[in-house]
Amino acid sequence: MIDILHIILFVFLVAIGIAIIRLRDLFAAVMLAGIFSLLSATLFTVMDAVDVAFTEAAVGAGISTLLMLATLSVTSSEEKPTANRRQALIGLIVVTFTGAALIYGTLDMPSYGDPDAPIHHHMAPRFIEDSPEEIGIPNQVTSVLASYRGYDTWGETTVILAAAIGVMLLFATPVVSRRREEELLAPGEGSG
Repeated sequence: MIDILHIILFVFLVAIGIAIIRLRDLFAAVMLAGIFSLLSATLFTVMDAVDVAFTEAAVGAGISTLLMLATLSVTSSEEKPTANRRQALIGLIVVTFTGAALIYGTLDMPSYGDPDAPIHHHMAPRFIEDSPEEIGIPNQVTSVLASYRGYDTWGETTVILAAAIGVMLLFATPVVSRRREEELLAPGEGSG
């Protein structure tokens, strides 16, 4: 059953999404995108998906916001208006089609929290009954993520590690030797 808190969070998410679309100030749009991610993480937490909420908070609100702010520091913070209405219309059509396809793809899904959903008849009972003996971890979510879905978790960890390395490489300053720096500053000297 949908709680009033879910509705409030969804209303805020829609309002922030519309505000992001309408803004021309890119700094404000980046800040609102970070707030959108934090609200999404809050919604995931309310829906008892704490692992997804943690990832959304770390990647969506943390790393993505940092990368967008770093990009804004080397570019303009104002969006340039597009004079080409045809491109805007094509973009709107593509986004509308993609949204409609995603909504169509969810029509046959069971309702949120439905006890008759297939997952509750096959995998969940096995995890609940067998994980304490098979894995030895008392927390069932941890046992599923650490063992049964170990390859997925390893893949997710690898992606986050690759993203962190990419961020460090983006912010790394090139090390130039002192002699090379002097050669660059005073060309022609010493080349006799």
